[in-house]
Amino acid sequence: MRENTFVLETTIEALLEEKKYTTLRDILITMNPADIALLFEELPEERLPVLFRLLPKEHAAETFVEMESDAQELLIKGFSDAELKEVVDELYVDDTVDIVEEMPANVVKRILRQTDPDKRKLINEMLKYPDDSAGSIMTTEYVSLRPQMTTEEAIKRIRRTGVDKETIYTCYVTEEDTGVLVGYLTIRSLLLADESELIKEIMDQNVIAVKTTDDKEEVAKTLAKYDFIAVPVVDTENRLVGIVTIDDAIDVMDEEATEDIEKMASMLPSDKPYLKLNVFEIWRNRIPWLLFLMLSATFTGIIITSFEEKLAAQVALTAFIPMLTGTGGNAGSQASVTVIRSLSLGDLKFGDLLSVVWKESRVAILCGIALAAANFGKILLVDMLIMQNTGVTMIVAAAVCITLALTVFIAKIVGCVLPMAAQKVGLDPAVMASPFISTIVDALSLLVYFGVATAIL
Repeated sequence: MRENTFVLETTIEALLEEKKYTTLRDILITMNPADIALLFEELPEERLPVLFRLLPKEHAAETFVEMESDAQELLIKGFSDAELKEVVDELYVDDTVDIVEEMPANVVKRILRQTDPDKRKLINEMLKYPDDSAGSIMTTEYVSLRPQMTTEEAIKRIRRTGVDKETIYTCYVTEEDTGVLVGYLTIRSLLLADESELIKEIMDQNVIAVKTTDDKEEVAKTLAKYDFIAVPVVDTENRLVGIVTIDDAIDVMDEEATEDIEKMASMLPSDKPYLKLNVFEIWRNRIPWLLFLMLSATFTGIIITSFEEKLAAQVALTAFIPMLTGTGGNAGSQASVTVIRSLSLGDLKFGDLLSVVWKESRVAILCGIALAAANFGKILLVDMLIMQNTGVTMIVAAAVCITLALTVFIAKIVGCVLPMAAQKVGLDPAVMASPFISTIVDALSLLVYFGVATAIL
């Protein structure tokens, strides 16, 4: 794929040099807007305005939506007012809102100046919704029908207004006076129904809708759960105000997954691609958690220091500390990642805590026994027979293996409890991932290790 892109870039560059604009246009109009946007990212910035102006009006608007915000800003600054108005007029309201949110104030003012009053009013209304709400990602371009319409009238209405709608496959039925959502139906239902049938007779009244204030991640889950291509958005009085389409839901899920991965790696989330971030921005995203984890790890040092005399008496114990803390961290990470993923999918809730702890306890016992047995065999074979380490005795091996089993048990419990507790108090469970849990488990495993060693030795 990368080789094909490189060949295309070279071809485009050559055609631009030769000023063969008709050929360029013929190539670009055969491409998907997302592919054109990707191509634009690879080309020098000074080439973008020329290539963009070659695209047909509708194709240009679709490509513009797919482009990165810095490339969009570059084009807007180079547009005349007439060119900017052409692009803005072709954009759906939700796409315009997304662009406005990414642009600096001077660019936003220019966009809004070229937007017709009705559309500008809708944009301003949508900008008032919180960033993480359904209202912020919905579009107001949907097909609305009335219960008293016949199917023939409905089809005529769709033909007349559907060209400007983001989707026409699902139509929503609202009361004429109040705008209250009372049902929905598909194009399939309309086409297969008798022309004289009323919409209220064939519509489905069991409407699944979301509120404007609902979290956008929950909206995406609703679309995934019911396999919808769009879900209606209503206000507190059940009046239809917009719809969220599947393409916007996919963007939300992508953003949330990226954010969770970054949090699980103990970084502050970023809304820019990696190559768009400068060194200072990457440092700023990573250093807070690194500082916190470094300071929290001092507890591990304090524990080791407090047992220095006992370690001096049994130096062989020191060699097993990295293995114990590493295994404990890995065991805790396995549990936490599993639970965090289940929480994000809605498979688990805080009420399932006891069931989760019971299951992880049994898993921990099995894992602990298996690891302890394997480690005991490794100590006998490697440390005692091959390396003939006189400091490693059967009692030391027993202390290490008992600690290993207990560490795995503790790590699994901590790994499953902390994310669920975090969600309960309103924190993102992803925060309680590998680095954070490893730090806690390191301290606990050392306390257990020295406790067991003291009791046995």
